Amino acid sequence: MFNLKKKNFKDFDILLLISTLALSIYGLIVLYSAYGGRLASIKTQIFSTLLGFIFIAIICTLDLDVVKKPYRFYYAGMLGLLTITLVIGRGLDEWGAKSWIYLGSFSFQPAEICKIILIVALAAFLDKYKYSINTPLVLLGTIVFVGVPLGLILLQPDFGTAMVYVFFIAAMIFIAGLSWKWIGIFAVAGIALGLFLLANLSGFRADRIENFLNPSRDTSGSNWQQQQGMIAIGSGMINGRGYLNGSQSQYGYIPEKETDFIFSVLAEELGFIGAIIMIALFTVLILRLIAIAKSSNNTFISLLVTGIAGLIFIHVFENVGMTIGIMPVTGIPLPFFSNGGTFQLLILVCIGFALSASMQKNQYDDGIIDYDTVTPLEVNMVRPSKRK
Repeated sequence: MFNLKKKNFKDFDILLLISTLALSIYGLIVLYSAYGGRLASIKTQIFSTLLGFIFIAIICTLDLDVVKKPYRFYYAGMLGLLTITLVIGRGLDEWGAKSWIYLGSFSFQPAEICKIILIVALAAFLDKYKYSINTPLVLLGTIVFVGVPLGLILLQPDFGTAMVYVFFIAAMIFIAGLSWKWIGIFAVAGIALGLFLLANLSGFRADRIENFLNPSRDTSGSNWQQQQGMIAIGSGMINGRGYLNGSQSQYGYIPEKETDFIFSVLAEELGFIGAIIMIALFTVLILRLIAIAKSSNNTFISLLVTGIAGLIFIHVFENVGMTIGIMPVTGIPLPFFSNGGTFQLLILVCIGFALSASMQKNQYDDGIIDYDTVTPLEVNMVRPSKRK
């Protein structure tokens, strides 16, 4: 499990670590302001951040070849956790989805933990079948593999989290070498399914779509949150109103300002400059993840880091997008900034895997082929990246 001999410390991605540290500190500073300068309110976030960096140090010593082998057990545990959530989960009345499990005073969101579990399991699964990814049987198996956890999340029902899953799953399968023919078929099927779901939305979910299409609709009701968030962002202008001095954020006009709409707090108080700094740090982080995935000689590692990059990108894009009105409002947190111990740990664990991967990326695939799943012709196929 722990094998430093397989790690090349010269390849350790220091820029990824620095951007992670900078975003973590920046996030705590903004969150402190969102809570009105109350240190006690962010103690859990501080603890989760410190614990996350300890996890990073531990994960950096892991042999990723060993980590990937029991992926079936990870997958089974994930399905068990998501199934338990459907039975004892809470939050339907408060947030519209049974997404939370409470153990006394401690609570967590299993679907967040399951993101990294599925990324690891799917990377191992695709690595195993990398020579036959475009065969109908393997594609069907892949659809079932990712469809079961997605279905369990949709039953909560948590459509925002499901959207995040779909994005990083699609990124991983694309990088695995899915042919353009299948990409086109899945794209058409996805659009058709999306239109069907949109046509059958009701309640607050339908309101969110209608508010997105018509921003001036119901500004004192269902669209209040987004309108107030956009007012805060606009009032920040270039330099911002000053740290701890945002009128929208400090006087409670923005609902969920500590979680979903934390970007509005940042933009109001630190202005366009503060927002650009945040975007620049995320850009560095995501580009370093892409560089690790692209330069890796190991299929599992490349797919693993691709999934992590996709996960972080869609969270940032959706969260910032909904606060500035280019995406519908969903309960998607902003990495490193939104309050939530489970999510903070998830993101830092993901970074830990990416940093561990950066030191093991030059290790080639072991070359072992499962002849029970691969035909002799497919053994001589080109690498998955060569699409047809």
